[in-house]
Amino acid sequence: MNSLIRKVWGSVTNRSGSSSGSDRISNPNPTSEYDRFLQMMYIQTSSTGEFDRIPIDILMQILRILGPRESARLRAVCKSWKFLVSDNRLWIYFLQNQPEQWDSIFFSETHLRSGYPLQAFPTQMHDLSYMHIYGQRVEVPGALIIDGGSGYCKYGWSKYNSPSGRSATFLEFGNIESPMPSRLRHFFSTICNRMQVRTSTQPIVVSIPLCHYDDTESARGSRRQLKDAIYSTLFDMNVPAVCAINQATLALFAARRISGIVVNVGFHQTSVVPILHGKVMHKVGVEVVGMGALKLTGFLKDRMQQNNIAFDSLYTVRTLKENLCYVALDYEAELAKNTQASFAVSSNSWFTLSKERFQTGEILFQPRVAGVQAMGLHQAVALCMDHCHDAELTSDDNWYRTVVLAGGSACLPGLAARLERELYGLLPKPMCSGIRVIPPPNGTDSAWFGAKLVSSLSTFSTSWCITKKQYRGLSKRKLTW
Repeated sequence: MNSLIRKVWGSVTNRSGSSSGSDRISNPNPTSEYDRFLQMMYIQTSSTGEFDRIPIDILMQILRILGPRESARLRAVCKSWKFLVSDNRLWIYFLQNQPEQWDSIFFSETHLRSGYPLQAFPTQMHDLSYMHIYGQRVEVPGALIIDGGSGYCKYGWSKYNSPSGRSATFLEFGNIESPMPSRLRHFFSTICNRMQVRTSTQPIVVSIPLCHYDDTESARGSRRQLKDAIYSTLFDMNVPAVCAINQATLALFAARRISGIVVNVGFHQTSVVPILHGKVMHKVGVEVVGMGALKLTGFLKDRMQQNNIAFDSLYTVRTLKENLCYVALDYEAELAKNTQASFAVSSNSWFTLSKERFQTGEILFQPRVAGVQAMGLHQAVALCMDHCHDAELTSDDNWYRTVVLAGGSACLPGLAARLERELYGLLPKPMCSGIRVIPPPNGTDSAWFGAKLVSSLSTFSTSWCITKKQYRGLSKRKLTW
C-alpha cells in the first residue's frame, strides 16, 4: 500500500503546480474554516507516519486518484486515514463521476431515501455519510423498469441510460375483454421474455398510468384494485420485490421535485395532477382535458389533407408533428410570419409545412379550433392552482407554483413558455408570483427516468420495495403508493 501511495504522491507532486482550483476537493480558499477544522482534527488523530508531511489537500488528491475501492481499504490503516477517507467531499467527488447526474443523485438521496411517506423537509447534507451512500448504491441490484404509459409502454434495465424497448401499454395489451390479472400476467411475461430475464432474479419497478381521477369511494377502490392486481400478479410470477408508483409522481421526481403540478399530455387526454410530498392530492382535484397526443396527430392529418399534402401513413404525420410542430408564444402574431419548414421522413420523402406547424399545438389552448368542447390547457392548470390555493394544505403556498410537463406531445417546443405566459395573464398577481413551467426533463421518457432515480437509491430495497411477505401483511390495508 505504501509503495502505491508513494507512486501516486510523485504523480500528484508533478501535477500539483498545474492543477486548477476547480479540480481540488478542498475549498479553494486555504484559510477557510472547514480546512482549519480538518487540519486541527488531522493533527489530533493518530499519526500517518511518513505521510504526516504531506498537506491534507494533496492527500485528498491522492485518494481521488486511488479511487473508491482503494480509498475505502485505507480506512483500516489508522485513525488518521479513517478520518480522511470518511470526508464527504471525497465521496461526493466519486459520486459526481458516476454515469448518473450528480444533481439527480443528490436530490434522490436527500429527498427520497426515507420512502413513503416522504419527508416534508429534505435530509441535510451534513447528516449523511456519502461514503456509506456510495457503498449502498454500488450494492443496489439492477431492477427491471416498466413504465406503463398511456399510449405505449417503455421498459429496460435501471442500469441503462434509456429504455430498451417499447410495447403496447398493459391497459391495452392483448385481449382487453380478458380479466385484468390474466392480461397483466401476459403483459409482464412478454416484457420479461423480451428482456431475456427470469422473473425470480430481479426486482421490478412499475409506473402506473394515472386513471380513476376522482376522490370518490368508487375511484379509490378502482385504484386500489389495479395496484393489488399488479402486486399479486408479479408475486405469483415469483418476482422477489415490487415497487409500483404512479406515472405523474415519477415524472415529478425526474424533474427533481417532490411537490408541484404535473401536466401529463397523454395519448388520449391530458391530466393536470397536483402532488404534495410525492402523493397525488385527489381531494384537491385532478383536472382532465379531453385533448391528447392522438387528437394532435389527427388535427395535423386533417390540415395536411385540406392543404393537399399527400402522405402514406399516420406514422408520417406523427413524425412530422414531432419534428416540425411547435407552440407559438403569441398565436396571432405568428399567423403573420413565414413559418415554412421542411423535413425528410425518409430518404426520398420530403414534406413542407407552414402554419400547420403551430396550429397543431394551438388546439391545446383553443380546443374549439379542433371541434372539441373543453377548457384550454392553461385554464385547467389555473383551475387546479386555484383549488390548491383554497385547500390550504400547507403553510407554504409555493408548492403548486412549479408545473412539470410530461408526455411525448409535451415536448413540443414553446409549450412551457406559452403555458407560463398564459398562467401569468389568467391568475391574480398574488397567485401567479413565482410560477415556473418546466419542460419534460427527460423528453418522452420522464416517468421511466423517475423510476430509474428511485431504483438507484441507496435505500431502494428497504424503503421502496415490497416483498411477497410484506404484501401479504398489507393486503387488508390501503397501499399508500
